[in-house]
Amino acid sequence: MQSQNKKIYNAAITAVGMYVPDKILDNKYFESIVNTNDQWIVSRTGIRERRKMENGATSDMAIKACEDLFKTTKVKPEEIDVIIVATITPDMFFPATACLVQEKIGATKAWGFDLSAACSGFLFALQTGASFIESGTYKKVIVVGADMMTSITDYTDRNNCILFGDAASAVLLETTEDLNYGVKDSILRNDGSGKEFLYMQGGGSLNPSSHETVDKKMHYIYQNGKAVFKVAVIGMADVSYEIMQKNNLKAEDIAYLVPHQANLRIINATAERMGLSADKVMINIDKYGNTTAATIPLCLTEYYRAGKVKKGDNLVLAAFGAGWTWGAMYLTWSLD
Repeated sequence: MQSQNKKIYNAAITAVGMYVPDKILDNKYFESIVNTNDQWIVSRTGIRERRKMENGATSDMAIKACEDLFKTTKVKPEEIDVIIVATITPDMFFPATACLVQEKIGATKAWGFDLSAACSGFLFALQTGASFIESGTYKKVIVVGADMMTSITDYTDRNNCILFGDAASAVLLETTEDLNYGVKDSILRNDGSGKEFLYMQGGGSLNPSSHETVDKKMHYIYQNGKAVFKVAVIGMADVSYEIMQKNNLKAEDIAYLVPHQANLRIINATAERMGLSADKVMINIDKYGNTTAATIPLCLTEYYRAGKVKKGDNLVLAAFGAGWTWGAMYLTWSLD
């Protein structure tokens, strides 16, 4: 709660940027390496293509997304106060990927950190950045969602390898005194009981890297797909409906649902729960697959640049990921 003698601000998205690698892995590629086919993949996930980063790392994608963002705003890198990078595929455990981004983009006065919340990472990071803005302490915060999921994907696992791709996308948050715009509300949740269904066991303090962890493929994503789907389809739909109810929003008040792009069936179930038609749902899973923390800002950037998102549009952002982590955010678009 802000004290009455402090000015009240909202955090508004004032610029966006993105980067996707050039290399495309289409469904035919997966037909050649595992027992699957295009029809099976599309019918169960909605994915047709995904991107793969070559000769680079997560920070390289994040930097390119930030550089793309700066091309669209008069704000200079040295004006940035904070950089938050949402990722589960950092270049290294330390230093933080945010430090590498900060140096390369020339944000000489910024501090920053990485935030790990899997597929909910961007949503959690956006709320964190918004809180910094709303406090009045900081005026310009960059939030990046970036993941190089191909680096932790087992390409002999037919169920998981088809799902993931690489990408990065960034947004700039700035203060606005016009409370009609910006981040209005969020509902964010964790439930650690989901830890056994979606994880990467190797490399941390529990299972430090060794010949044994490598031989047991513990440095790859493990996912119990049926268990994840069952919980995600309920969790993401329910929290999206809950934020509508909390803010007295009806379906006609919402311009777009901006869902995490994990599975088209989960996205459709969320839209149905909210009473939204298909034309009110941002979708690019067919082009990029699941890029984890990058999916939501990637949608925002693409749809805005295509002229589909207008100033004053009400958006509901929603995600569900490992942990369990999940949540929804209500914001009003401020860019012309």
